[in-house]
Amino acid sequence: MKRWTTIKGTALRLRDVVINIYRGSKSLWKKYHFKVPKDVLKAKIKYICEMLTNRSPLINPMNGAQYVAWLDDNKEDIKYKKFSYSPLISVLIPVYNVKAEYLRECIESVLSQSYENFELCLVDDASTSEDTITLLKSYENNSKVKIKFRKKNGNISRATNDALEIAKGEFVALVDNDDLLNKDALYKVVEVLNKNKKLDLIYSDEDKIESKGNRCYPHFKPDFSPDTLLSLNYICHLVVARTKILKNIGGFTVGLEGAQDYDMLLRFTEKTKQIYHIPEVLYHWRMIDGSTAQKLDNKSYASDKGKKAIESALQRRGLEANVKKDVASTYYQVLYEIKQEPLVSIIIPTKDHADITEKCLKSVYEKTTYNNFEVILVNNRSEKKETFELFKQYKNKYNNFRVIDADMEFNYSKINNLAVSKANGEVIILLNNDTEIITPEWMTMLVGYATLPHVGAVGAKLLYPDNSIQHAGVILGLGGVAGHAYIGEKRDALGLYGRLRVPYDYGAVTAACLCIEKKKFEEVKGLDEEKLKVAFNDIDFNIKLLEKGYYNVLLPMVELYHFESKSRGLDTAPEKRERFKKEVLSMQHKWGEKLTHDKFYNPNYSLDDAFMLDRKKKEDR
Repeated sequence: MKRWTTIKGTALRLRDVVINIYRGSKSLWKKYHFKVPKDVLKAKIKYICEMLTNRSPLINPMNGAQYVAWLDDNKEDIKYKKFSYSPLISVLIPVYNVKAEYLRECIESVLSQSYENFELCLVDDASTSEDTITLLKSYENNSKVKIKFRKKNGNISRATNDALEIAKGEFVALVDNDDLLNKDALYKVVEVLNKNKKLDLIYSDEDKIESKGNRCYPHFKPDFSPDTLLSLNYICHLVVARTKILKNIGGFTVGLEGAQDYDMLLRFTEKTKQIYHIPEVLYHWRMIDGSTAQKLDNKSYASDKGKKAIESALQRRGLEANVKKDVASTYYQVLYEIKQEPLVSIIIPTKDHADITEKCLKSVYEKTTYNNFEVILVNNRSEKKETFELFKQYKNKYNNFRVIDADMEFNYSKINNLAVSKANGEVIILLNNDTEIITPEWMTMLVGYATLPHVGAVGAKLLYPDNSIQHAGVILGLGGVAGHAYIGEKRDALGLYGRLRVPYDYGAVTAACLCIEKKKFEEVKGLDEEKLKVAFNDIDFNIKLLEKGYYNVLLPMVELYHFESKSRGLDTAPEKRERFKKEVLSMQHKWGEKLTHDKFYNPNYSLDDAFMLDRKKKEDR
């Protein structure tokens, strides 16, 4: 048996090695055409060697066995402390015909909390199960437990509102009647509150517990992401909310059962910005037959109610938009309506390569459904006859097309800043000349988000010619400075929790296709012309927007082809590599910690490979 286990383990390691060699080779070809810088090549070889000689340094969190191993390797030994601020927390649990064994485990997970100043408010919604009623009654004499038995079934919103009514806590925590709390869940919440008493909403990461008791499918969440929240209820559990605000907004909406928590979160986050995310798994959903945790299709009605909750939120906020249920997932796409189209200036730098540039221009003019735009082609020392013939052709054909000259050495930042200064539009789209529009409504969608007051840069999903993904959001710190989240993934992939299907807030989006209001571009003084002439200027630009309080959004519904670096060439020459290193150092010196903690990328995830886990957590993060 031991021999078989050894053989099986070796085979699995070899399988992982083959998969990673394939993925790595594909990435190196697309990024460097195999003319790989020595430091990158060394890192790749080291990674493969570690996989061959030991356990993989990276963990796939969606692999149950690997996730459990990661949990074992990263157990926390808490040294409990006495808090100066110890608010009463009321744990609200609506109950209805749940199995007694599950309900008991749920209740005991609350009663065994390491933080002691809490009360448990249980409201039975007229259960018909004698086992459920009997179990609840067995806790009636517990001093920490309050129980109310409803005489008439009113569904989960009414039951939770009844629990809220009997709650005396300064904060309430929401728990489903068959789920489990980590024993230190409330302690972790109060620990955060002792650092900031003004917090109104605190949420944590979560995972699931399958029928055999094994933990699986963790959801490592971003910090507060308003646009993501309009795509899906990513906050979910654990949620701890200030009672006063929850009561002021009217608790839980009757009629939105199945999405009552989602609706509450949308309303609650309209009343406060004091929101904090604890990047630790403090809540465990139980996967049982018929539960939402096991399969969201089990509660398909919840998807319809979720759509209504979003529509109500948009109406309250005075925003006109269409809410679509994504056909490939249980999530939503919010598409903002534009009553009066603002003028959009599309800025396209180019140097010769007339065939590539024409493909881009043709797709803009022939596919775009948006009407009010101008195209500014920025000529950076073109020399070939066919290039100037192309300029003349489009000038004669379109009155919203013009060419401006940028007679300078290639400096992406300076070229685009120059064009923006000459643009007439209220909205700017930076667009590479080696792109091709796929989605006819691309500009309408981008502008709809870019003109929201809280949004900075808006990006699109960019595809290689083979329909694999080149860009679908940028993660700050990934690979050292920043990296694309899903490079090489299939075009029709869902992405982790719908990231490749619905709008998501990201740390950055690429300037190969970037939409922003001109006033916001100017507010952060555009792109850095001095230190970031070629690489990372868009990343620096995105971070500057974050620093001003804006959110950068990725719209994966907007698709373009990107024939990457066709017109400028790959950065493989020695002088280009040297310049690249200087720009890396410039970014690391300027932004430091910002590149080790992207607010929209959970700190549990690795900075070596997107949405993977390091086998041991890095303490310096």
